[in-house]
Amino acid sequence: MRIGSRAFTLANMAAVLAVATMISLPMHAPAQARPTAHGPWGGRTNGAGHYADVNGIKLYYETHGTGRPLILLHGGLGAIEMFGPNLPALAKGRRVIGVDLQAHGRTADIDRPLSVELMADDIAALIMHLKLQRPDIMGYSLGGGVGLQTAIRHPEVVGKLVVVSTVFKRSGYYSDILAQQGQVNAAAADAMKQTPMYQLYSSIAPRPQDWPRLLGKIGEAMKKDFDFSKEIAAIKATTLIVAGDADIFPPAHAVELFGLLGGGQRDPGWDGAGRPQSRLAILPGLTHYNIFSAAALGATVISFLDEPIPAGR
Repeated sequence: MRIGSRAFTLANMAAVLAVATMISLPMHAPAQARPTAHGPWGGRTNGAGHYADVNGIKLYYETHGTGRPLILLHGGLGAIEMFGPNLPALAKGRRVIGVDLQAHGRTADIDRPLSVELMADDIAALIMHLKLQRPDIMGYSLGGGVGLQTAIRHPEVVGKLVVVSTVFKRSGYYSDILAQQGQVNAAAADAMKQTPMYQLYSSIAPRPQDWPRLLGKIGEAMKKDFDFSKEIAAIKATTLIVAGDADIFPPAHAVELFGLLGGGQRDPGWDGAGRPQSRLAILPGLTHYNIFSAAALGATVISFLDEPIPAGR
């Protein structure tokens, strides 16, 4: 699309959504959050919304369903809404706790960088605030990075882990994505107002005027190199890695992550006794931009979460 005299392509929007994996007090934050607005990624969520004062931030969360708790973490520039029909599907058999991460959705920004490490500390603090016993965690893209860091930095609070469409090192992205990420900054704010990301943000954010600030912080975060390979190899949580076969990184990147978690090392034997604790799913026909609401994702995740945790884990 062209906005004014500047070209802003779908690829540019893709790069911003791809912030995604790595990237830091509402002025009118009520004790009970205002009703969820209709958004382009799934519409009204109809959850019970609250704010938790944890780790120096007023973190918005909402609950859906009952049963074993699952913390659900959205992608960059998104919010809880982006999971669409997968949210109620997951909530049919468990208590889903959707969270709007720092500077996203209904959670206002604070004076610190955007980083998956700091946001992981927020999630660990929320888990303790809610007195949850090792809930499962599922994150897409940016949320997947936060989930990985929660398992790395706070292993004692994590049950199972689901990492969807997430890179664990910056070099994992396709080269064209890395080039596009360099174009993201506060100056792109007006152009980005034509995107579904802004439409959702402006409908629910406590300070919609912080949109340029969010893009500026995300742009800065995407310039930083990262590689969590060593830390990931120490993760003990039973983990499912999910990627689309047409994601923003080659399937080999997801396979490499699977390998760091002990997968793909040997034949499991006729009885499956040698099967790794981790799981890998490459979903056919899905991209980084539709996997979060695809029915195949929900079905895959539910099957994994319903499996008993291996003895001793």
